[in-house]
Amino acid sequence: MINGDILRNAMISAANNLSNHRKAVDDLNIFPVPDGDTGTNMSMTLSNAARELEKLSGATAGKVASVNASALLRGARGNSGVITSLLFRGFAKGIGDDENLTPENITNAFVFGVEAAYKGTDAGNYQGKTPPVKFDLDVVSLVKN
Repeated sequence: MINGDILRNAMISAANNLSNHRKAVDDLNIFPVPDGDTGTNMSMTLSNAARELEKLSGATAGKVASVNASALLRGARGNSGVITSLLFRGFAKGIGDDENLTPENITNAFVFGVEAAYKGTDAGNYQGKTPPVKFDLDVVSLVKN
């Protein structure tokens, strides 16, 4: 079982790891525009959330997911930051007010996260057809499936 503190620490660790490897993610960004800032924007977005999460201790998993989603939205940078914030807004919805993460609510969280991210982008407007490649969405869709 994963409690709020473990989830909080995992989110902070993810932000730190992305910050350490943002250049590698920037280099992956070649479609639709090779602007090379996906890693930087996602890193800035996650770092904003990490600063908020560092203030939490002893919170439920649901509270951590909610604070994370809110901080990601407020700190979103670029399209990739907005997509990331939408993903975690759906993730928080899937966790709800639960005290701990369970296999069931994590599964729901990924499903809601992918749905929220796709709905919030033009990829959500393809009505069953394959949308254009969106690096962020392709990665989380693999995790969801």
